[in-house]
Order: sequence, then structure tokens, then C-alpha cells
Amino acid sequence: MTHFTRRGLVLGAVALAACDNSPGAQGADVIDNRVRNALDYMYATYPETLQLRDKSVGKLVMPMIGEAGFIVGGSYGEGALLIDDVTVDYYSATQGSIGFQIGAQQYAYVIFFLTPTALREFRTSPGWSGGAGAEVTGGREGAGLSANTMAQNSAVAFLFARQGLMAGATIEGTKYTRILR
Repeated sequence: MTHFTRRGLVLGAVALAACDNSPGAQGADVIDNRVRNALDYMYATYPETLQLRDKSVGKLVMPMIGEAGFIVGGSYGEGALLIDDVTVDYYSATQGSIGFQIGAQQYAYVIFFLTPTALREFRTSPGWSGGAGAEVTGGREGAGLSANTMAQNSAVAFLFARQGLMAGATIEGTKYTRILR
């Protein structure tokens, strides 16, 4: 039999509240505005991402992911898939994790699809899991992006605008699901 405590209930509520990144309804207009702002910020702050933009056949922009954890954690966010800088679909990203971890943070990222095959696989899968053939880079480390990095990978994820504090080592997975907005 499972025994629930007030402490567990409070920690669970805090984790869920930290993952809610919507100050109201998450309509298409809200997501589109956040996507535009996130891309403008990323290109201005990390100009090396412009070469990824120019080489990509599509990009998934997740402008705000909320994450929280204490032993068990999770994250959630909504974004858009852009092809030729036009929104073609909206997606949610849900992540679960377990392990030594504590804290809460928000961040944004863009997955650049560098081949038509990678983009097609993403769009036709029932729920694409992150980490499959994607290289993750971010912050000033993104300055190391090069044609060599892009030639070896079919997708590159660029993480930026991280706020908050999260520490620990976890086992995790992200699931992307198409949503209607």
C-alpha cells in the first residue's frame, strides 16, 4: 500500500507548478510570439547559431521549458516546428527523470534538423524521443559549432537562456508529441 505524506504532496505540487510555463492559455499566438522572441534572442546572443539556421531544413523551437526535481523530476514546455521560418506544427516536450537531483530551472532550446531524413522521421513518428542522434550544445560552448559538427549529426540541439538552479545526475528521456493549437 502506498503511503502519502504532506511533504510528498507539497514537493509534488511544487514540481508541477515549476513545470507550468503558461501564464494563461497556451494558444497558437502565445507560442508563436515566444518562438519569435526566443529565436531573435538566440541569433543576437549566439551568432554562431546562424550557420545552423542556414544549413537546417527545419527547426523545433521550444521557447520555454520548466523543469523541477527532487529525486524524481519532470519538465514540460510547448513549442513549434518551423520549416522555411513558417510554423507547420506545434509540439509539447515532456521529460521525466529519476536520480540524485534537486532544484528548478527554465530554459529554451532549438533542435536544428540538418537532413530531410531527420526532419521526416521526426514528423512521422508517433512520439519522437530526444537524444537519438542529436548533439546538444549550449551557452558559450556553442561557439564551438562548426561544419564538422553538422556533418556528423542529423540534428543539433542548442540550449540557451537557462535560469534557475538544478543540480544532480539523472536518467531521463524527452518525448515530443504533436499538439493542436
